[in-house]
Amino acid sequence: MNANPITLFAYQQILGDTIRMNPSLQDVWITAELSDVRSAGGHCYMELIEKDEANGQVRAKMRAMIWSNTYRLLQAKFLDGTGSVIRSGLKVMVCGSATHHNVFGLSFSISDIDPTYTLGDLERQRREILESLRKEGVLEQNRSLPFPLLPQRIAVVSAEGAAGFGDFMDHLHNSPEGFKFYPLLVPAVMQGERTAASVTAALDFIESTIDFWDCAVIIRGGGSTTDMHGFDNLELARRVATFPLPVIVGIGHERDRNVLDEIACRRCKTPTAVADFLVECCRNAWRETEDAVREIAGYVSDRMQGEKLRLSNIENLLPAKVNTAVMKQENALGEIRRRVERAVERKLSTSTATVEMIRMRLTEILKGIVERPRMKLERLEDMLRLLSPENTLRRGYSITRKNGKAVYDSSLLKSGDRVVTQFYKGERESVIE
Repeated sequence: MNANPITLFAYQQILGDTIRMNPSLQDVWITAELSDVRSAGGHCYMELIEKDEANGQVRAKMRAMIWSNTYRLLQAKFLDGTGSVIRSGLKVMVCGSATHHNVFGLSFSISDIDPTYTLGDLERQRREILESLRKEGVLEQNRSLPFPLLPQRIAVVSAEGAAGFGDFMDHLHNSPEGFKFYPLLVPAVMQGERTAASVTAALDFIESTIDFWDCAVIIRGGGSTTDMHGFDNLELARRVATFPLPVIVGIGHERDRNVLDEIACRRCKTPTAVADFLVECCRNAWRETEDAVREIAGYVSDRMQGEKLRLSNIENLLPAKVNTAVMKQENALGEIRRRVERAVERKLSTSTATVEMIRMRLTEILKGIVERPRMKLERLEDMLRLLSPENTLRRGYSITRKNGKAVYDSSLLKSGDRVVTQFYKGERESVIE
């Protein structure tokens, strides 16, 4: 039994002195993740943690603080370098010294911070996410989807009441051409640790009603670089990459980049740029439609002109063809008549009975030969009468002309146009109302 014990206070003093006097524990740069960051009395308190990369379990933890006189300087330095305040969830490189308090125990007093390490870690995470999607074969899946020619039914993932969403709606509904859009806000958390889960849930809802939408839009106004960290999430990135509708993202400002920018079907620099892109899509569709209408109208006009010319040629050729046919038949009949006469003359010398029989048979033959051409000529004559413009007008049809030209399409007329309508008997002038 030790006869010379020391008090707990004395032991704590020895422990504290040992830590403070060990140079390897003073002014050391370490890397860790911030957890439970909070401020009180001008000081900043937190826990530094390190997780096992294999299973995500915490394998090291230590209390830390930044005293008020240093906290103001480091907060400004970190904000200027990253655009974000010191907060939980960030990986940081900090310089400090181990210290020991008799009541609160071991802790780490931070004296400096390196903002570039935090930015570099975020970029490393983005590269790892993109590489994972590339290995899964889905990196280009959403980007390769065909974008709709006329995207009007739009599912919008954004924070309700956010300025970025308001700007998006203003630009969308105030295009010079007045294009009609049908957007629906699917609200989601767009900042912080809940971002990925909230946006993923919004995309799940959109997919469950996929038949209603032409595309999905994810928008968020500007913010700090680390404010966008919530979008650099593997599960969210995989959801966007494999989403069955084209996804447009407009997150932050032009300088901001996140994983979704690299995998979405379209990337725009801001929410208003997304609205401008959708308006431009409709503008392009409108131009293509106008070009197609002009092309169809030109084709129809040329075709109609060609058909009119063809009918005119037929009309001019028909009488000549009829005369030629008549003359041919008359010549044929003359030749037959001459042959018959010669045959009759030869037979007359044979016998009267034979001649009479031949005469009767020839009479029947001639009647048939003459009747068929006559009937054919009558049919041709009837056809000519039916096809004549006069008979067409007689049956109740009319011809409407504008400026002396026949009107074949009602869309060529507008209110106030004066037209002349020709009937079988007479014509009338009228005004289009």
